[in-house]
Amino acid sequence: MGPYIAAKHGVVGLMRSFAVELGQHFIRVNTVHPTNVNTPMFMNEGAMKMFRPDLENPGPEDMKVVAQLMHVLPIGWVEPEDISNAVLFLASDESRYVTGLTLSVDAGSALK
Repeated sequence: MGPYIAAKHGVVGLMRSFAVELGQHFIRVNTVHPTNVNTPMFMNEGAMKMFRPDLENPGPEDMKVVAQLMHVLPIGWVEPEDISNAVLFLASDESRYVTGLTLSVDAGSALK
């Protein structure tokens, strides 16, 4: 997990730096931080076995039980449209003065 965490902190640092540098040009820079997303990157045999090493052939429902422990909200993962809705908000005029934000779409996992 070390390299992943270091890379994520690096991205946040770059975002903050760019937000400061580019703000004078009305260019907004933000990052979106999702939790587990119902995509092939997460919903695959390797991930299921990682989450449930106690089972020979775990499936999504088996993984959901453990994945829910990561979150405050009682879900195992979010849907792709939950992430794209956050991105659409940041790209819209509704967020015209939002910059330098780390937007978590994580069902509260950052709170744990």
